[in-house]
Amino acid sequence: MLRWIAIIVLAVGVAGTAAWGYMEHQEKNAILIQAENTYQRAFHELTYNIDLMHDKIGTAIAMNSRERLSPQLAEIWRLTSDSLSNVGQLPLTLLPFNKTEEFLSDIGEFTYRTAIRDLKKDPLSDKELETLENLYTQAGEIKDELRQVQHTAMENNLRWMDVQLALATEDEKADNTIIDGFKTVEKKIEGFAEGNIDSSISGTSSEDHKYENVTGTKIDEEKALEYSRDLFNIKQKQDLRITGTGDGADIPLYSISYNDGDKSAYLDLTQQGGHPITLLVDRAVKEKTISLNDGFKKAEEYIEKHKFEDMELLNSSEYGNVGIYTFIYNQNGVRVFSDAIEVKVALDNGDILGLTANNYYLNHHKREIPEPTLSSEEARDFVNPNVDIQEEYLAVISNDLGEEVLTYEFLGILGDDTYRIFINAKDGTEEKVEKLNGKEINYAGI
Repeated sequence: MLRWIAIIVLAVGVAGTAAWGYMEHQEKNAILIQAENTYQRAFHELTYNIDLMHDKIGTAIAMNSRERLSPQLAEIWRLTSDSLSNVGQLPLTLLPFNKTEEFLSDIGEFTYRTAIRDLKKDPLSDKELETLENLYTQAGEIKDELRQVQHTAMENNLRWMDVQLALATEDEKADNTIIDGFKTVEKKIEGFAEGNIDSSISGTSSEDHKYENVTGTKIDEEKALEYSRDLFNIKQKQDLRITGTGDGADIPLYSISYNDGDKSAYLDLTQQGGHPITLLVDRAVKEKTISLNDGFKKAEEYIEKHKFEDMELLNSSEYGNVGIYTFIYNQNGVRVFSDAIEVKVALDNGDILGLTANNYYLNHHKREIPEPTLSSEEARDFVNPNVDIQEEYLAVISNDLGEEVLTYEFLGILGDDTYRIFINAKDGTEEKVEKLNGKEINYAGI
């Protein structure tokens, strides 16, 4: 009898020890996952900020209006600050990265000092313009190197925790692709000339107002689940989770989610009318079988099905075998940028993988659009004369104060880059200048 009691006590002790060990293991894994997620977020934000900073510097070079140049330089300064913060969150304390941090600090200092002075009385000198052009070239080289590291890390599922371990142990045999990439960035910046520094979709409305274009009868949860099941391409409604927004929400929504390990999906659907606001489907996209143009046709069919009327394609791009299409509203020949939606299409089978329609439902309405005061020829005189204008449109955008203004939209080329320039159709103010993304580099082939 005592023998059996001893065996039972021992079994309970072993089970308790195993449970304790399992809990410890789970807690350790949770900490490691949290750290890895922090590193991943900081790195991808750094890559994005450098990419955006490069575009903003190029935009500053293309600007002809001193009133618009100061805010642009201030935005570049903000991006350098954010980039430095991102670098500080990466496990690079054991890797010399001071040249890169110094380069970012120098850009920030130059743009800040230039932005705060009166550029009407003291415009940019030829030397300062040359400095901006050099920074644009150099920022482009850094951007490409970081994008290469990003591509390699994502394609090979490299972990930042392994980078930290390799740096701490000085393990030369460890997979140090990321470390080598950052060393390349550091070496490239070190090669830039000494004394280099001399001592964002247009029209997204920022007005505070309610959703203007949500119509129809209220749908129940059953209807929302049925719609989601078809959209997610799954059979069982019980696999879906649904919640409704609480009191005080800007607009009553159903939020529906799904996850089976291979595919996860999320949808925000208005309770009134059952309009999709946000859709995200995350799954592995296989080899491309349809063209970017065929993907556009799928996106166009989708927005017509959901009664987005008088929409036209603004731009399209392809990344990771996914087509990304931005549509804007066209009212009697005038492009309205605040009424915008974005659709993502899988180019392996034409599935809809994403929709962002919040701006459309927030802003869309019929507008009283005035006639332009300036002719297009007069408006062209307010564009930087070095820009070779290729296309022009009438467009309504939101200015920095959130006010909708009628503009002439000019698409032009300066050097090797394309810009979208908005000139106020009433008084010739240069409202916005945007650098458009060119053809995506195929980093897999480098």
